Amino acid sequence: MTQYDVAVIGSGPGGYVAAIRCAQLGMKTAIIEKYSTLGGTCLNVGCIPSKALLDSSHHYEDAIKHFDEHGIEIPGDIKVNLEKMIGRKQGVVDMTTKGVQFLMDKNKIDVYEGLGSFKDATHIAIAKNDGKTETIEAKHTIIATGSKPSTLPFIKLDKERIITSTEALKLTEIPKHLLIIGGGVIGLELGQVYRRLGAEVTVIEYMDRIIAGMDAALSKELMKAMKKQKTSFQLSHKVTSVERKGKEVTVKAENKKGEEVTFKGDYCLVAVGRSPYTEGLNVEAAGVVMGERGMVAVNDHLQTNVPNIYAIGDVVRGAMLAHKAEEEGTMVAEILAGQKPHIDYNLIPGVVYTWPEVAAVGKTEEELKEAGVAYKVGQFPMRALGRARASMDVDGFVKILADKKTDEVLGVHMVGARCADLITEAVTAMEFRASAEDIARMSHAHPTYAEAVKEAALAATEDRALHI
Repeated sequence: MTQYDVAVIGSGPGGYVAAIRCAQLGMKTAIIEKYSTLGGTCLNVGCIPSKALLDSSHHYEDAIKHFDEHGIEIPGDIKVNLEKMIGRKQGVVDMTTKGVQFLMDKNKIDVYEGLGSFKDATHIAIAKNDGKTETIEAKHTIIATGSKPSTLPFIKLDKERIITSTEALKLTEIPKHLLIIGGGVIGLELGQVYRRLGAEVTVIEYMDRIIAGMDAALSKELMKAMKKQKTSFQLSHKVTSVERKGKEVTVKAENKKGEEVTFKGDYCLVAVGRSPYTEGLNVEAAGVVMGERGMVAVNDHLQTNVPNIYAIGDVVRGAMLAHKAEEEGTMVAEILAGQKPHIDYNLIPGVVYTWPEVAAVGKTEEELKEAGVAYKVGQFPMRALGRARASMDVDGFVKILADKKTDEVLGVHMVGARCADLITEAVTAMEFRASAEDIARMSHAHPTYAEAVKEAALAATEDRALHI
């Protein structure tokens, strides 16, 4: 029986990063993955393929809507080749997953393909696809099995017309009318892909706003931008049934008045979030206690009640984000090596990769109000930037929330071009406990989108933004 210092179950961003960091720190490491490719949901059917389709569809939209204004004339009709677009997406996925395999080889990490399950606290059985089972022994184990798409109890997913994000990434035709249940990140991103390609898109959301976990101003601004792109929103609607008949899907919902409303389309994407995935792990055999909502219960060091078993990423509390899982994987590896790492969960940024992009870190205005914190606001519109006008990306703003007495930045919220990248400036500043004035006094290259961050900081400092 092969013995390891650490075995990682699951090869998503959290799992493979944990394995790499363990190996870097001198531990003999194994990683177990039930699928034939590494990378988990993020690389195979999540972050990476969805961004590939978002980029492809963005190019198409630019070609049909904006090229002429830029003085670019293309003779003949511009057409979508969906099969080729999906094929390019898969090429990106394949290249990325092979990159993870390369990293495993480089760091001398043993990769086991099969379903890992606990026999006890130190032994893991690996059920391989050929029917054979192999058992390994691990001094420490890190559970990194990720999550799966959630659904509603009364919805029967046929994965043909009533689908999850997994199927939405490999459709063979552009929907005529795509109904989306859920106005969160996944639904909005995939909805924008197919809206750009010509589908009618209707988002049906239970809450009174989209991206409900983010600052309310971001929700309002993104919805305004997506409405201009002809996406339809039905807020405060409680879905009560989803039925398919042939090629037609009917969704029934109650509006805020209690009236029944019916929506019809040829596809329905169920995007109501994700649930921790622990099926087949047999954690009971190891004595691991589960937490609420199917999560693995852990302490502040991500350690379960069984001292040698840890859990990270989507199977534990907190935001289901790939970069959060990576930080946790690194933290556990360093704890096992006797170091004392730490994660500030308040400074894990959140991003929506629609266009305009949405990004945020720290506290929202709603949270500060609820906590009774005295704060000030500095906001600057993207359309006031020369760079934004040059690129025709004028939607959005940057909003900085700072402590009214100390001027320390408490939250940064932004909508606009390249905000997924811009948010890192805010994370860096907040990690070092920067004040709004600190950011305002930093030189920002001109012309850039990043100037909006400086201007918002100026607005928060003494209400002295320069360009509005």
